[in-house]
Formats: sequence, structure tokens, C-alpha cells
Amino acid sequence: MSTSESRAPEGILCSRTHEWALEDGNTVIIGLTDYGVEELGEIVFVELPEVGSEFTKNEVFATIESVKAASEIYMPVSGKIIEVNEELINSPELINEDVWEKGWLVKVECDTFQEDSLGLLEYEDYKEEAAI
Repeated sequence: MSTSESRAPEGILCSRTHEWALEDGNTVIIGLTDYGVEELGEIVFVELPEVGSEFTKNEVFATIESVKAASEIYMPVSGKIIEVNEELINSPELINEDVWEKGWLVKVECDTFQEDSLGLLEYEDYKEEAAI
């Protein structure tokens, strides 16, 4: 399934820099939006942070390289990395294949989601703003 054919899970919030966040208790799953991935093209390398690293909202936490360019990925919420998607290290193309389930980047312990999510867009609003 290509990213353009997949459906965003209910509750996804998106940043204007093309990251998505999905709250699950005090854990937030973070990835790149389908539109952001389509803009990047074929992803060939992912550099993810170490488990235990802490980031503040809007701080660079990962780097992704595609056949087109290298891009910095920004944290949409503040928190501590509790899990990284290890499969992406050897198979970065999973992001192109399925941004929502297989292609997530990190899981973050976040106690400030309600506050941090201000300024993030619901997926439908994000799509309109990104002119998908």
C-alpha cells in the first residue's frame, strides 16, 4: 500500500513540518506524515535517537535521507524517548510503505501532551493546509 492510499488513524495530530503524533495514554507515537514522505521521495537512511534521550517540542530528534535530500525531523511534543522503531535502521523503506503503522519513528513518554499539542493540526486540517 502506498502512503497516498493509506488512511490516517483517528486522533492523529500533525505539525506544519510534516510530523504526526498519536497520543496513547502518556505515550505519544511519532512519525512522518504521508504528504511529508511523498515530498521526500524514496527514503534510504534513518538516524533515530537513543532510548532515554529527552527532547523539547520543535527540537530536531532524527535525520532522514531520501534519494532527493537529507531532512531534519522535529519533535512535535516534549518528552523522553522510550522506544525507537529499530526495523527502520535496516529497512528505512518501511516509512514509504506505511507511514502510520510500520513506519512510525519513536515513542515518547509525554506528560505535557495537552499543552504541547496546541498548534498541531487535525489531519483533515493539515491536508488542506498542505494542499494534498
